[in-house]
Amino acid sequence: MTDGEQSLEVRRVSATPEALSVEWQSGAVSEFSSLWLRDNLREHRDPHSGQRLIDVTELPADPRIRTARSADGVVLIEWQGETRTGRFDLGWLAAQAAGIAAQRPELERRLWLAGSELSAERDFAWATFRAARSDGHARLAWLTRLLQDGIAFLSGVPREERAILGAMSLVGRVAETNYGLVFDVRSVPQPANLANSDLGLGLHTDNPYREPVPGFQALHALVTSPDGGDSLFADGCALAEHLRATAPQAFACLSTIAPLALPARAMPAFYAAYRRFAALLLDPRFQLRMKLAADDLVVFDNQRTLHGRTAFTSARHPRHLQGCYLTRDSVYSGTGLLRRELAAAHR
Repeated sequence: MTDGEQSLEVRRVSATPEALSVEWQSGAVSEFSSLWLRDNLREHRDPHSGQRLIDVTELPADPRIRTARSADGVVLIEWQGETRTGRFDLGWLAAQAAGIAAQRPELERRLWLAGSELSAERDFAWATFRAARSDGHARLAWLTRLLQDGIAFLSGVPREERAILGAMSLVGRVAETNYGLVFDVRSVPQPANLANSDLGLGLHTDNPYREPVPGFQALHALVTSPDGGDSLFADGCALAEHLRATAPQAFACLSTIAPLALPARAMPAFYAAYRRFAALLLDPRFQLRMKLAADDLVVFDNQRTLHGRTAFTSARHPRHLQGCYLTRDSVYSGTGLLRRELAAAHR
């Protein structure tokens, strides 16, 4: 008997008017609201699409359970004042009790604060482009870590211009911006963007002024510099939690106030909080530092993971990366669909 089959065995089913209680064979107990159960009757969902067939206003305001019992792998519920009997599969109830993280582990975010103590090669997901392309299970493991950690790496991506597009077809949908589908990161005379200079770049996210803000960003190293040009990364969510723990007033200020709407007298408090968070971004303790090799590619959550680089001298050692942005929902939905496809093929 598998662990999954064991989890469907129940010791006892009981109910109050307000809730169903299921005690599983493992000893764990799950409770399900009467109102929630009444809202999730199978006959109220389209059997093919799963979409709702009734409006929430059609539900009883306070459905109360009269009886509940288990039989043949289902729980049967009768409600007071109704003739219907609700049927709920134990497997479905077990999945709901386990929560979304058990069904979609990629949604379980893992924060990393002390980036300087971490190694990109040891502590984050790496896969070869060939493995990600040919092995669905390897790709799923890589995508799961990308979404959990906010960053992941591919090696062996062909050192060719626009090869990034082929690699990103495995990850999500590339979004076109005013920079095009692909943009170049290399030094040019009189750059309109500091990314196209030799200067170091502090930790930042790209295009926060856009709607929508780019969800994920990919950078593919075509030519790297042996002298400078190291990549820097930090977990913005971990830094925000650190600020919440160490300076709750500053966190509250930055997370609730729009600076341009502030009166002049309130600006000093905002800038004090702003300065405090900026100091965290400059602290090397919180920075993951590494050097991309030519044919390496990094993908990161542009709404969570900040990125930057150290300075370099292009006249002595040219450096050329190509980048693109991916829509947020396509990365998440693609991962979920791949997980479902692999599970179906395994049955």
